[in-house]
Amino acid sequence: MKLKDRDGKPSTHPDKTSRIVPMSVLLVVLCGLSFYLGGIFCSEKNRFVGSDVKDVSKLGSSSTGSVSGPLQIKSVVFPECSADDQDYTPCTDPKRWRKYSHHRLTFLERHCPPVYERKECLVPPPNGYKPPVKWPKSRDECWYRNVPYDWINKQKSNQHWLRKEGEKFLFPGGGTMFPNGVSAYVDLMRDLIPEMQDGTIRTAIDTGCGVASWGGDLLDRGILTLSLAPRDNHEAQIQFALERGIPAILGIISTQRLPFPSNSFDMAHCSRCLIPWTEFGGIYLLEVHRVLRPGGFWVLSGPPVNYEHRWKGWNTTVEEQRTDYEKLQELLTSMCFKLYNKKDDIAVWQKSSDNGCYDKQLKDPDVYPPKCDDGTEPDAAWYTPLRPCVVVPNPKLNKLGLKTVPKWPERLHVAPERISDIHGGSASSFKHDNGKWKVRAKHYKKLVPALGTDKIRNVMDMNTVYGGFAASLIDDPVWVMNVVSSYAPNTLPVVYDRGLIGTVHDWCEAFSTYPRTYDLLHVDGLFSSESQRCDMKYVLLEMDRILRPNGYAIIRESSYFIDAVATIAKGMRWSCRKEDTEYAVEKEKVLICQKKPWYSSNQTLR
Repeated sequence: MKLKDRDGKPSTHPDKTSRIVPMSVLLVVLCGLSFYLGGIFCSEKNRFVGSDVKDVSKLGSSSTGSVSGPLQIKSVVFPECSADDQDYTPCTDPKRWRKYSHHRLTFLERHCPPVYERKECLVPPPNGYKPPVKWPKSRDECWYRNVPYDWINKQKSNQHWLRKEGEKFLFPGGGTMFPNGVSAYVDLMRDLIPEMQDGTIRTAIDTGCGVASWGGDLLDRGILTLSLAPRDNHEAQIQFALERGIPAILGIISTQRLPFPSNSFDMAHCSRCLIPWTEFGGIYLLEVHRVLRPGGFWVLSGPPVNYEHRWKGWNTTVEEQRTDYEKLQELLTSMCFKLYNKKDDIAVWQKSSDNGCYDKQLKDPDVYPPKCDDGTEPDAAWYTPLRPCVVVPNPKLNKLGLKTVPKWPERLHVAPERISDIHGGSASSFKHDNGKWKVRAKHYKKLVPALGTDKIRNVMDMNTVYGGFAASLIDDPVWVMNVVSSYAPNTLPVVYDRGLIGTVHDWCEAFSTYPRTYDLLHVDGLFSSESQRCDMKYVLLEMDRILRPNGYAIIRESSYFIDAVATIAKGMRWSCRKEDTEYAVEKEKVLICQKKPWYSSNQTLR
């Protein structure tokens, strides 16, 4: 008799006696393995619910015992979190900062609580919370009770970031480096960068964004800006930005890469953001270089730009500021940036679109910073340490640079060159995805009539592929945060190449935003694809945390999960109804949910 060994090659056993012991051992091993795998299977199914929902794995079964019905779970009612948790951000929680180093502000990075410390409760709104002001009026004002913090108002009153009048905060468009208003500041910038006016520049990132007035002004100019700032105890900058309806995310350049692929943004901006660009070997500027597209622009206003006239107000000497500027210029040159334009307080550098510059700059093995050759994927961006080296764009990609990418809005519907890097990605699959989402979005608008109106502004597509859902809403008064799972194929470069914005994320963890910051969450098969890793209960509780009162969730799922999701959603005080998909297939359903407004029992409504 012939058996096959583990690599598939046959092995011959010489006699009957020598077969008996191995076969018996094999039988015992197989029985044990079956028992072990069965235990894993059962435990994975039960992970969806958690300890406070009992007997949750009651699966429909046929007479033969095989699974045939939907996942059934018992109902559960979630308690309220403490009123002190109204702005709870689990992975950037100030109460946990003392556990982490202050070196390079590491404590401000993501540090998620362990499973046994996760909150299984509903985050309450502030006392007196009101439905947000509708867009576009929200860009200029918001309800004080929704973001009840006076710190910025008191500290920045002379810079006109915002001011409190009655029950509202008003945003006059001021900033540290634009005392004449953000529009005048952007007008000057457009004179320095003509590419801001013709659709060449579409995506931008603003590091140290304040209350995101720069990004808000650019929206009317066809430029989509993702504003970035860390969580803090007082300023709530990102919370203000999202309350205004301006794209923003919690984050900081510290020891980990930003959660974006390489060569993503057309422009990067820093207005007196106080990032020490030349310290630690220039590692922060190397990260800006990584996420900036070839030919993209880096804009800096504030120290040490215009040091000749500004140094007296910076509590330093003109010699120190001159040295800082020279160091900055030297560092940028070594990274293949060139000074593009400069006037008054604004300096603009352009990243080289010619890879020959890197060959010339980095041919000397002793030059700093060196070319990255440590095997780290350039687009890896989820808990990936910063490297003190230059990420050189792939020379095989001929349409990656700012001058070769189609201008906006044409680029939205052109299959990007980088789609070929994705398994199964092609121009035809891109076209199919585009058409599919046009049909789906039309169907969604019938199910949620508020979609496409001023009732919905901040939208998140929680597990996008190519950004098709966002593209289908491009003419509506919304912006969409496109999220690509850190465990899925990395399609985020395609999202950015078509002029949209997004981030990498793992939905087993909390998202980098404040509570009550999105009007609509869209889910397409997330529970099916992440069922072996993430607990459904915690994903839904996170959705509840970031969804505004009266906000909507469109959950497109297999029929197996849809009723279980609805049961948990009911325990979160959501109102849900099950609907057919656009083609009314039985294996897939759409759950339309709305988060009901409520106030903590420990608070009184004003």
